[in-house]
Amino acid sequence: MDGSRNESRETLNMNFDFSEEQNALKELSTQIFEGTSNYDRVEEIEKTDDRFDKEIWNELAKANLLGVALPEEHGGLGFGLLELCIILEEHGRSVSPVPLLPTLAMGALPIAEFGSVEQKSRILPQVISGDCVLTGAFQEWGINDPYNTSLKAEMKDDQWILSGSKPAVPAANKASFIVAPAQTTINEISLFLIPTNNSTLTVTSSSTTNRELHGEITLNESPAELLGNVGEGKQALTWVLERVHTAIAASAVGCCAKATEMMAEYTSEREQFGRPLSHNQAVTQRAADCYIGTDAMRLVLWQAAWRLDSGYPAAEEVRTAKWWSAEIGQQVVHDVQHLHGGMGADIDYPVHRYFLWVKQLENMLGGGSAQLAELGKLIATKAKVAAGVA
Repeated sequence: MDGSRNESRETLNMNFDFSEEQNALKELSTQIFEGTSNYDRVEEIEKTDDRFDKEIWNELAKANLLGVALPEEHGGLGFGLLELCIILEEHGRSVSPVPLLPTLAMGALPIAEFGSVEQKSRILPQVISGDCVLTGAFQEWGINDPYNTSLKAEMKDDQWILSGSKPAVPAANKASFIVAPAQTTINEISLFLIPTNNSTLTVTSSSTTNRELHGEITLNESPAELLGNVGEGKQALTWVLERVHTAIAASAVGCCAKATEMMAEYTSEREQFGRPLSHNQAVTQRAADCYIGTDAMRLVLWQAAWRLDSGYPAAEEVRTAKWWSAEIGQQVVHDVQHLHGGMGADIDYPVHRYFLWVKQLENMLGGGSAQLAELGKLIATKAKVAAGVA
């Protein structure tokens, strides 16, 4: 039996029932987010200068959830991307203002995969203890092509030096290190680890759609550490982006799931003309669409995460998961807000935050149209290879 048939057989046997350990992770993260981050707390933190809930960050560190997908030899739990997505989904349900996605998916995973022994030993234990926030500068100016990086790197006095700028870097105001691709020659990129504690790097923060702070970073011959090997940046960047896209989809699933629950509760309790709104057939049908859309988002998410953890090619599945989180996710939270009527437009009522979060996640590293374009390229390339054209 050839490899493709073996892969197909394995894919058909995917089991998305959580193991005992995965259920324990889900319950623990739910307990922390629900017990520490209520809506009043979120609103309070949103009004602070750094918009960072240190209390819940410390609780995640104490439970070792910041090390969920990091190696055991550095103090982590040694799980994979799927387990990280379980926690990110719970984070999405709480919309708690903590940089979980940038620290773990954009920063820690690349260091764990491509970092040197010294880099891993120096940084990962600090991440796991909650003492180090990380992020990634992968969004780009213009058409937002991460492979066409605006950062340039050169070797000067045995030290890598980076110059250029990057937009929309999440948690840049709190991060100790930024992972970013930079151009080392005309046709070559490499991954770098940029420390933020030097005067040659400036961060200009601004509020985003979901009230997080993202920063435009400017580097003026800023020192950086090579992450991995020179010239392997394109392959490494693809590895990172597949996991970041999947992580974004996980956060969106959590947002949509919680928003749908809030909508079901509201329409069951809110009465109009002497009966609950949920007794209206049109309301019921639209609510069902929200539930079905969220469940479909979750299905393609787990498929992408499972394939990545299992070592199977997952480019199409990752793009599919990101498309569903962008297009269907936005449709779900729009319907939820609409079914809340006037309450959906009231910013003192918490359901609007889920709309804002999904809108922000939708456009990170490309929205639905961008995902479809990339998915089309992947399918066309596969067809050419199958036909012997390429």
